[in-house]
Amino acid sequence: MSTTTSHINIKPAQRLNGIEEYYFSAKLREIAELRAAGADIINLGIGSPDLPPAPQVNEALRHAALAQDAHGYQSYTGLPALRQAWAGWYQRHYGATLDAEGGILPLIGSKEGIMHLAMAYLEPGDIALAPDPGYPTYRAATVLAGAEVRYYALDAAQDWQPDWNALERSDLSKVKLMWLNYPHMPTGTPAADGVFEQAVAFGLKHNILIVNDNPYSFIGTTHPKSILAVPDAQEIALELNSLSKSHNMAGWRIGVLAGKRAHVQTVLRFKSNMDSGQWRPLQSAAIEALALPDEWYEAQNTLYAARRNAAEALLRSIGCRIAPGQQGLFVWAEVPADYADGYALSDKLLYAHQVFLTPGGIFGEQGRQFIRISLCADQHVIEKAGKRMQ
Repeated sequence: MSTTTSHINIKPAQRLNGIEEYYFSAKLREIAELRAAGADIINLGIGSPDLPPAPQVNEALRHAALAQDAHGYQSYTGLPALRQAWAGWYQRHYGATLDAEGGILPLIGSKEGIMHLAMAYLEPGDIALAPDPGYPTYRAATVLAGAEVRYYALDAAQDWQPDWNALERSDLSKVKLMWLNYPHMPTGTPAADGVFEQAVAFGLKHNILIVNDNPYSFIGTTHPKSILAVPDAQEIALELNSLSKSHNMAGWRIGVLAGKRAHVQTVLRFKSNMDSGQWRPLQSAAIEALALPDEWYEAQNTLYAARRNAAEALLRSIGCRIAPGQQGLFVWAEVPADYADGYALSDKLLYAHQVFLTPGGIFGEQGRQFIRISLCADQHVIEKAGKRMQ
């Protein structure tokens, strides 16, 4: 007996139309293939911290994992102690007062929260505003929810800040949500004075939910900011945050959504159908991480400052121009005029020098003439990459 499967044609859902494989997923596969063929690729493209969490965080995880009752299902809203820890952390570092009972929702990473927010609030006919350049997941989550993405252009001439006048002149009748991200990824730009206040006023005026994605606020600065510290912000704004970058816990998948109870509980209605809470030892470790002293952040920033200097020297050596005052885990730079765009320079560095830097065009059309280097590598590795290019 013979069988054939040539007639099988299970079509994917239409919601995947226009959704491609994430850029880094495909690029990392290519880099793995090059390495398997013998190439010594230095990957300076990915923002995955190479440093470990604080020792006391690891110890808290180990200790909690040994408890006999640590391995069952957990609350959908996390341990009360974890929500209190998030609230205390926001009060200490941002000066924002949060509702620990109902206004804080622990997440399995803030990327999860972007999808949950889109599914909880967006539907066909809605429009979400997204920054260009910006994190590609804002678009993907919006499209998967059936809504339309409308980009608002950020550019170097305006220091990568929103043009509120241009937004006011646009048709906002179907806009339900605005994705905001400061400190901004990929440009590293902090929120200018008054930007969060302008965003809150814009949201209140037009009944648009403002969502600030805030995972980089502790890196490269001693003055972290949160939109939730702005008066009346919690009426119209939510914030995503994470321990991935600030505490070297990217693989632990620990994030949070914070804001007004009614908004957070709306997201919980969706999220509670998607997972069964976080492993309790991870929550215990997160409580410990949120209690780390200022000296922890200062030590991290000292190390990243040295890496930033090395990365900027590398970029300048190949003719790139760098704006000052950047924060976060990357350096963003304009490519030399003799390259068509960031893709061309990225390919040249990869195939001629075996160094991978991220082309800015993956973050939107406004990023096409730029390139990004990650600080998630030892200073000596960054310097080694620079020597290859000389």
